[in-house]
Amino acid sequence: MLAFDESDRARSKSTKRIYKVYKQKHKGSGGYVNGQTIVLLLLVTSSITVPVGFFFYMPDPALKQWDKEDKRLKKSGIAKKDRPIKPERDSAYPTKTEIALGLLKEFKVAHSLIKIKGVLADALYGEKAFMDEAAKESGGSQVISQLSKNQNIEYRGRIRSVESYFNSINKGIDQIIRVRGGKEIKVTVSSARLKVSSHSKKRFVIALKYDGENDYRYLVATDLTWRTQDIIQAYTLRWLIEVFFEDWKLYEGWGREAKQLDEEGSSRGLILSLLFDHCLLLHPEQIARIESKLPAYTVGSLQRKSQMDVLLEFITSLLEFPDPGDKLKELGELIKDVFQLMPSGKHMIGRDLGRLGPTASLKYCSAG
Repeated sequence: MLAFDESDRARSKSTKRIYKVYKQKHKGSGGYVNGQTIVLLLLVTSSITVPVGFFFYMPDPALKQWDKEDKRLKKSGIAKKDRPIKPERDSAYPTKTEIALGLLKEFKVAHSLIKIKGVLADALYGEKAFMDEAAKESGGSQVISQLSKNQNIEYRGRIRSVESYFNSINKGIDQIIRVRGGKEIKVTVSSARLKVSSHSKKRFVIALKYDGENDYRYLVATDLTWRTQDIIQAYTLRWLIEVFFEDWKLYEGWGREAKQLDEEGSSRGLILSLLFDHCLLLHPEQIARIESKLPAYTVGSLQRKSQMDVLLEFITSLLEFPDPGDKLKELGELIKDVFQLMPSGKHMIGRDLGRLGPTASLKYCSAG
């Protein structure tokens, strides 16, 4: 299976030279920050999960400026015919769905012997053009995404929202599914092969609600010959890309290292962090687990194990010298030169805090 998703990474508020950095909403603070967005392609197999493609996304600045101005003029009551015409998209700024299709095509060319069973993507990619093209490029495989609850479907000549249809005509039933080939959980499910109005064709539409949730999510799939349960269980694999993003940012350098200047700098740093993920799959103990069909080790535990292995190797090689003490001192001096401690701007030692306190002559200013 192939899974698509995108990930934002906040950078400095003032940076301009980092490749395709743009103003983004910062989820933590509610404000704005400059950041990068990566569209990533992840390969999920029966044994390993590994990143196989990426591309930097940035909204078209001219379109973004037009949209901002158009909203302002519309709010001011300016008629559409009197507002500026929407400019054509610059090919240097492809949409996320265009990027995803490009990554899929590149993967097929580079790995033509790999049979793709399905393509997974969230609601952003649940549009007709992407789903049809992804099914075509992947050799007719299943493409699974999501519909919003207010999207229209056609049933017995009547158009209604997908939410309305499943709430009033095709109500869900409880059943058990297996999540990512492991834990079994209870879900409420209903499904139908319906014509999706925006897609102009029949799709497999599924209303899915996990135990404890109040609202349904609506899956949509291109291949009508799959069973409902198989589509749901396949879509649970999309969660693996979220796990990859967490490991990638926390352990594999994308958050800290991939911030060099311009396209070449950003690409090199990002590729290096992805190669680190690949290298961990080649760790002898990881290979042994995979070949024995046992659960693979986590990135964090492998990284810590590798760090301790390097430390033990260093100690072993040090003890082989005729005078380990002198060699250790020599290495200590080298460490001082390479790893220099830098002064922090966070602490106020050596700085003037200012006069923090009341002034006697001003004590009456607040009177009255």
